[in-house]
Amino acid sequence: MQTLTADVLVVGGGTGGTAAAISSARRGANTILVSEFSWLGGMLTSAGVSAPDGNELEAFQTGLWGKFLQELQQRQAGGLDNSWVSFFSYDPRVGAQIFAEWVQELPNLHWISGEVPLEVYCQDSCITGVRFSNFTVTAKITLDATELGDILALADVPYRWGWEFQSEWQEPSAPVEHNTLTAQYAVQAPTWVVVMQDFGADVAPEISSAPDYDASKFTEAWKNYGVEQFLNYGRLPDNRFMMNWPISGNDYGVKVERLITSKTAQNEFLQECLWHSQNFAYFIQSQIGRRYGLADVFGTGFAMHPYYRESRRLVGLNTVCEQDILPVSTGQVAALQPDSIAFGNYPNDHHYPGFEFPLAPKSLRWGGRWTGTPFTIPYGCLISATVDGLLVCEKNISVSHIANGATRLQPIVMGIGQAAGMAAALCVELTCQPRNLPVKILQQALLQDQVAIIPLFNLPPQHPDWIFWQTHYLDHPEKYPVDGNCACTLHQDMPSSLATFSGIFYKYDIQNYTITMNTPKQFRGDWILVTLRSHINHQLENYPNAAPIRVSGKINYAGKWLLVETIYI
Repeated sequence: MQTLTADVLVVGGGTGGTAAAISSARRGANTILVSEFSWLGGMLTSAGVSAPDGNELEAFQTGLWGKFLQELQQRQAGGLDNSWVSFFSYDPRVGAQIFAEWVQELPNLHWISGEVPLEVYCQDSCITGVRFSNFTVTAKITLDATELGDILALADVPYRWGWEFQSEWQEPSAPVEHNTLTAQYAVQAPTWVVVMQDFGADVAPEISSAPDYDASKFTEAWKNYGVEQFLNYGRLPDNRFMMNWPISGNDYGVKVERLITSKTAQNEFLQECLWHSQNFAYFIQSQIGRRYGLADVFGTGFAMHPYYRESRRLVGLNTVCEQDILPVSTGQVAALQPDSIAFGNYPNDHHYPGFEFPLAPKSLRWGGRWTGTPFTIPYGCLISATVDGLLVCEKNISVSHIANGATRLQPIVMGIGQAAGMAAALCVELTCQPRNLPVKILQQALLQDQVAIIPLFNLPPQHPDWIFWQTHYLDHPEKYPVDGNCACTLHQDMPSSLATFSGIFYKYDIQNYTITMNTPKQFRGDWILVTLRSHINHQLENYPNAAPIRVSGKINYAGKWLLVETIYI
């Protein structure tokens, strides 16, 4: 049994773990990353969710998340404007290659794949190492970046699993007591993503059904959408489709508690989850024809593992509750957490097949489309209330079951991972435990790495006063504006080199715009106008109704929208 030694050990190569390992190593810590799968990136790659949600606005594209999007834009043939569920959809193999290259560029980052943790070593309530099948790693700081919080279970670190009632934190959407929904689903349903492909003719290999095939489970899948819109939901480049569909689709949560009861029970659940997606793919092909079959992504078309929406959740120094992600009164942002180290803006979204679960609204319109209220993540939710030598950086942060529906998304988990990796490296530098690390030092280190930790709609990362305004609200959280806009001047880039479009602009109500296109001729008709850029959002808000307009941008056929990057006044 070989023993390896590191400053920082990251267990799990998913979205948060990959970001944490890169962040830790870039800071200078001797880092070991141990992953179960041969691809890094988790949700963004090996789990197949290559149409990520949240933190889509230009001002929110910072840190590793922003760099990842920039790399995708450069590498993905055909661009990222393919689906209507996301502004960024790509071949997951491209994402996996980006992460692999980032890791391989760092000489002080050692990546080992194909391993899972088997035992955790502790001394005086402090984690000191982790045993794998053929080796042990001892480290000053260990990060649990596993998909289901496995380190928490192995080390007997206090954690939560499942629902909390209103009596716990007075969350407005939490159930008052056990009901049919809570009895059937302990946590949100995972999805085993399958990637399908349009072969252009009826030549796709026939998909076989799996055990317990029942067509009635899927017959309502695209009832209210139509086949084309259904397929375009997760359209990828090269006529491929990410099938991660919640409506009579491939969400699967039957006895989902088996994921954490035993290895045998977990394997049973995983096999059923995979079969369910296989049956969904079989149903799709049987209904719309052999033109559509399994893509060559992942070899089989099926992701390497399920997309887990929920995990064991740490009992931390702070717990993010529903009130922390909801907008303040008369505002467009949630209350600022003074020890913020990351943020997200995704609407609160829960998946329970067969149930509609109403939640307190946190959506708003911005840039001509629906998005979510920005909220911040406090450093304390990465730190165990009782155990040292540990940080968490996946869906296992200290968060309520209700709030997890907003904190679980790919960009925010990536931001949490980057912050956790930076914190671990700083703890090594300062010879302190995570609970004793001054959060101001962590925040300043993140800002120096161009990681936004205060969400501001009108402060894009290239703004000349970016560092000033981020620091200003960290030092004066009481001044954080409730509309999410700081008092900076609007920043405009050089004119775009993208295609130009002309037509008549129409404004229907707040943040609801279209263009009746005149030129180019092939795009004549009505298109929705949207933007991710703050100064364009401001111009659209003030543009006169029924007036001629000329813009540059990108067409998205799936969403029938024009993504505007420049308005020519």
